[in-house]
Amino acid sequence: MTAADAVIHGASELVVGPATGTAEGSHPGADGSPADPDDVLERIEDGAVVIADGEVVAMGSTDEIVAEYPAENAAVAIDASGKTVLPGFVDSHTHAVFAGDRSDEFAAKLRGKPYQEILAEGGGILRTVRACRDASDAELLELLLDRLDTMLSFGATTVEVKSGYGLDTETERRLLEVVDRAAEMHPVRVIPTFMGAHAVPEGESTADYVDRVIEDQLPVVAEHAVFCDIFCEEDVFSVEDSRRVLTAGREHGLEPKIHAEEFAHLGGSQLAAELNAVSADHLLQATESDAAAIADAGVTPTLLPGTAFALGTEYAQPRQFLAAGSEVAVATDFNPNCYAPGMEFALTLACVGMGLSPAEAVRAGTYGGGLALGASRSEIERVPTGCGTLREGAPGDVLVLDAPSHAHIPYRFDESVVERALIGGEPAYRSRAGMEVDR
Repeated sequence: MTAADAVIHGASELVVGPATGTAEGSHPGADGSPADPDDVLERIEDGAVVIADGEVVAMGSTDEIVAEYPAENAAVAIDASGKTVLPGFVDSHTHAVFAGDRSDEFAAKLRGKPYQEILAEGGGILRTVRACRDASDAELLELLLDRLDTMLSFGATTVEVKSGYGLDTETERRLLEVVDRAAEMHPVRVIPTFMGAHAVPEGESTADYVDRVIEDQLPVVAEHAVFCDIFCEEDVFSVEDSRRVLTAGREHGLEPKIHAEEFAHLGGSQLAAELNAVSADHLLQATESDAAAIADAGVTPTLLPGTAFALGTEYAQPRQFLAAGSEVAVATDFNPNCYAPGMEFALTLACVGMGLSPAEAVRAGTYGGGLALGASRSEIERVPTGCGTLREGAPGDVLVLDAPSHAHIPYRFDESVVERALIGGEPAYRSRAGMEVDR
């Protein structure tokens, strides 16, 4: 018999990860649908998982596991009878560090005002930039920690956070330093991304600003980030602008990500393939040829249904990416224009708006999210191998749901079913009240 840091046993359903033999390109069928879309997860009835030294060391049936790892010998023992146990959600695309309030813009959009028009009038990203420049580091940190608390309560144990509301060297550096401090203070695994090329500052030409991002910002901020991202979009940054910024980012050690094909089809997906980017995100206007290109290059398509919901636009089409052989990720895109920090809601929208099955949505919000942060790429050390799964060697990031199956995540769309979270095998506590995420 062996002692362990944590033993979770008796789960009605233990979700381990992708079904055996179905990793990457696992969705057969001409339309990208599996023979059974509910059969894309490996699940164990009456399952148990064991964590030691922060990693999963065993999983299987409860009888087999507790015979070797008695629950009474573990530092943390959880009886999950009648509950679902699954990997923590990986929210691979957020803009969670920001200040200010844009609720009035939500009302304007409901009256039919396009987001591009709001941006052209100095609202949108530019309005949040002004608020962030005026905010103190302490205010920004307080806001981010509170948001991470909320995201953790909805099951996110790994969260990517982008800068991009500074648009000058000093504020971009400040934002990423705040993300660094939050990562040290909060149990959630926080992965920082530099996105100085989020918009063009007021009164500046695009060409001049791209030069400043490359020559001034990147040398200062690179030590604080893992990825470099850019908003490749009509009237913002062109494909060539994006190529320059992402190439320069890689020269500073930052792996590329890209906002692509959100409002217009510009070619950002093809650039992602050319650069072997870690992910291409949004993709509402992507084509089948785009899907084929990013699949061939091993780029993870990251779909953000909350954005389509907030903007009232059509959703991205996951089937074309699945048919091409990609593993799809789903994330929140939490930001002032898409104020929805919960992964459970994002997975509900992935089902209702994009047509994924509950199993496909959970796979996209766990294993797919890990791939979108480079969990399969050895050069990205900050994101653990196996992130988004509960296989041996994966990080011990675990959710216990107050529900008998994973299908209750999208089914119960107006409430959270997350009862408890562990990160690295330790109970995950909210930063504010020092309370375990336990309902």
